[in-house]
Amino acid sequence: MVKLVIEKNLMVPMRDGVRLATDIIRLDGAGPQPALMARTPYNKDLWLIDNLAVFDMFQAAQSGYTVIVQDTRGRFASEGEFVPMFQERSDGVDAIQWAADQPWSNGLIGLFGGSYVGTTQWLPAQEQPAALRAIAPMVTFSDLYEGMQYQGGVKLLHGLEWSWLMSFETARRRAANGGSPPDLTGLDRDIIAAHLPLTDQPLLCELAPYYHDWLTHPLPGDFWQAGSPASAYEQITVPALNIGGWYDVFLWGTLQNYMGMRQRGGSETARRHQRLIIGPWSHMNNSGSFPEREFGMAASLRAVDMTGTHLRWFDHWLKGVETGVNQERPVTLFVMGIDQWRTEDDWPLPDTQYRQYYLHSGGQANTLHGDGILSPEPPGDEPPDTYLYNPLQPVPTVGGQVFMPGANGTGPRDQRQVEEREDVLVYSTPVLDRPIEVTGPVHLELFVTSSAKDTDFTGKLVDVCPDGRALILTEGILRARYHQSMTEPELLEPGTVYQLRLDLWATSNVFLPGHRIRLEVSSSNFPRFARNTNTGGDTADEGADQCVVAVNRILHDSAHPSHLILPIIER
Repeated sequence: MVKLVIEKNLMVPMRDGVRLATDIIRLDGAGPQPALMARTPYNKDLWLIDNLAVFDMFQAAQSGYTVIVQDTRGRFASEGEFVPMFQERSDGVDAIQWAADQPWSNGLIGLFGGSYVGTTQWLPAQEQPAALRAIAPMVTFSDLYEGMQYQGGVKLLHGLEWSWLMSFETARRRAANGGSPPDLTGLDRDIIAAHLPLTDQPLLCELAPYYHDWLTHPLPGDFWQAGSPASAYEQITVPALNIGGWYDVFLWGTLQNYMGMRQRGGSETARRHQRLIIGPWSHMNNSGSFPEREFGMAASLRAVDMTGTHLRWFDHWLKGVETGVNQERPVTLFVMGIDQWRTEDDWPLPDTQYRQYYLHSGGQANTLHGDGILSPEPPGDEPPDTYLYNPLQPVPTVGGQVFMPGANGTGPRDQRQVEEREDVLVYSTPVLDRPIEVTGPVHLELFVTSSAKDTDFTGKLVDVCPDGRALILTEGILRARYHQSMTEPELLEPGTVYQLRLDLWATSNVFLPGHRIRLEVSSSNFPRFARNTNTGGDTADEGADQCVVAVNRILHDSAHPSHLILPIIER
């Protein structure tokens, strides 16, 4: 009978003397063997169990690995002060070296885990610790600014949600250390999200001061680089198994990490041996089952045997076992619509054809009952579509690539309630008589005017089913002041026409016969994105009484051919 030994709360010293609480799981009586490590801010005692569906650490221990789970600095049983991301580089290197030096270790280390735990892999990997041989980051961002705290120049409010979640442990630690326990009655997530200005959150900023730091750095730059995997792909020399979901809040980051390492990785091994798996999953739901869409039994993380996938990966890179992972096609995708897994040679797919679908209307594209049309035919002499954007009455978030609880949910939610609003423009193709596969990055080119000095524009790609369900696939946003540059914002001249390019991230979906391809255009998506006050000022510091209603127009005529760019696959 296999017997496992579990050692709890080993206090591992870092270079500055701070000790981090560490658990290990290993076979009783096993000699030196490779180790797999995860470093988490989410309480190792709970994370160990909660993560079993993704990667069964007890099975890994039975398969000949010492498994290590560590509370990061300033979290739960570890000492020190928590500063997100920026401490993980040196602490990760020290933890890897400690593991490599233990008598139960043969000196070869792999890292695994998702979300923040993926960051604790990428950042120490930039330092090239000799013991580190492979990583397996899941649902992890690439850039601490773009795709993590901001998107298209707009503050992502999941950063607020995450700071709120992290605050409770900070409050508990302060009380346990003899400090005055803060009054948490004012720390209500929904109230915080709805409150303006964003910076007016004294309790949240006290318990999570990094939240205020993120708000006061609204532009990309040096502040964000130390915590960004993408800042130093050239220094990362190990292969990576990148795992993500079409509805994950960090989908863009997962794709960027794969592509960035393929192009800029610091060794031939790293460049050649990046792997990518994308399923029909959100950040917290990897079952393939959502309230308004079932992707089938084969879509679940359990069905694809993610533990076995991890072990094949690490067996090859840490044990030298020929498992075939270095011979397989590098990309595995779940294609929605036909609901099938498929392997590919790269991302984006090498045979992608980018095609333009143009916006059309008689000037009344407002709501799903309007006259908006999406077509491959270029526009002629057509009037623009006009809507009012009121920051105090924003378009609500309904599903999509979000990280938030509650009624708005995540994943492929039906958008019809959103499409009833006058401030949402809806453009749809006729009912399809043949399947159209869209797999790859999606972009939206808009010609716009606004009455405001600054405003936002959103785009959303939707699959309309024969029964009328309008299921979101992917979406994006751009703050108009960044129409020329993300680092040198330029306010709008009211009434002047500007050309904007929105990144709608990516998807893989076959629009089946009987379905329609739909595009939604608006100026808000709250609370996924912070609201633009339309003043042209610092929106993080502006209150509700400063908000301005914007008159926004989308032009689509021969001189201003607004269009959606879809990655079409024909085989």
